[in-house]
Amino acid sequence: MLSADQPKVVELKTPLPEVKGYRGEVVYIYGFDVAYEMIRRPVRELLGQPVAQFVVDASKRSPRHLFFYRPQMVRLPPLERIGPRGPARIQRVVKLLPVGAISITIRVPFDVRNIEDLVDFHDLQFSNGSLTEEVRRLADEVRRELEPYYVRPVAQLAEEEAYTVFCIQSPLRTDNGAVLSAEDWMHANRRAVASLLTQEPDIDHLSKQEAEESTGRYLSYYERDMVVIDWDAALIIDEAQNFDEALYVLELANLQLAELEAYDRILDSSMERAYRDLGSRRIRGRSLALRELREIRIDLARLSDELSNITKFFGDWHLARIYENISARFHLADWHRTIDDKLHTLDELYQLLNGERTNRWMLSLEVTIVLLFVIDLIIILFGLHWR
Repeated sequence: MLSADQPKVVELKTPLPEVKGYRGEVVYIYGFDVAYEMIRRPVRELLGQPVAQFVVDASKRSPRHLFFYRPQMVRLPPLERIGPRGPARIQRVVKLLPVGAISITIRVPFDVRNIEDLVDFHDLQFSNGSLTEEVRRLADEVRRELEPYYVRPVAQLAEEEAYTVFCIQSPLRTDNGAVLSAEDWMHANRRAVASLLTQEPDIDHLSKQEAEESTGRYLSYYERDMVVIDWDAALIIDEAQNFDEALYVLELANLQLAELEAYDRILDSSMERAYRDLGSRRIRGRSLALRELREIRIDLARLSDELSNITKFFGDWHLARIYENISARFHLADWHRTIDDKLHTLDELYQLLNGERTNRWMLSLEVTIVLLFVIDLIIILFGLHWR
């Protein structure tokens, strides 16, 4: 296996011949948080289409016991649209996650002469509107239809988490039919690849440092395949039948980022209410805050475990390394630490409120004991007096 986090630029003694052309598809991945969680009941049909279980087979050599999380999915009928390069037939797939999230992938084919021509596929615009608007409408339809399957569904969709993947079919061939190594091609076209991933139309204005940073995380398994990962987009070079496994890893990481952002919003709102209720003098208000903090601590701890479970890869180390690199690009570890810190703060608030409630109960018990003692003394004194 070939990999490098920050590979050095390889200076080729002779320039590589130009590639005859690039064919493949652009895959747009959208992650939405739609509910607190999904009930454990299979969905039979969605938007008039049968729901099946997603299956992906690893194409690389891997141990015998291979594990992938397999969500429910539905493949919607293709649509005809007019894109930046003329008519296009787009494919749509919706995946359902038990953590209360959905992922929508849109596939748009391309056939271009130069790698720079793919920049037009960023923020894709159709003749009847933008792809993002169309996907949001689709996500809202899915949310409304699946509402009976959700626990505490959101009233309105938050901003989606989007990621773009450019999938180029290999092998890369020159005009005379010679096959190029994916790594050699990437090093020779590093600035063009960086321009594509960063959505920079003018390659000459992109610095060498930015080009190296944007393409610094790449992985290659065979001579003819490669995955280059950046913050907002990725490039995959492989045979068409092998796209799905790498795309699935990127899709799960994108969903994880969307859910972590949703958790962060929930925690911010809860902490704001907790600080407000903590300053309140009403006992009832503090009791409600204590119960809410206890529920949030339990809920988020459980959801965090489920979110981690959907991104476990057992058996395919190449895909695990792809996830490790996309996770670093998304700063998922930082998101987890931030959420853990906020959960720790909520735990301290919970302990503080719980301690205050315990002190109030102890004070009430002490007052009750004193009152009983005084009443007992009064009874004794009155009894002696009447004797």
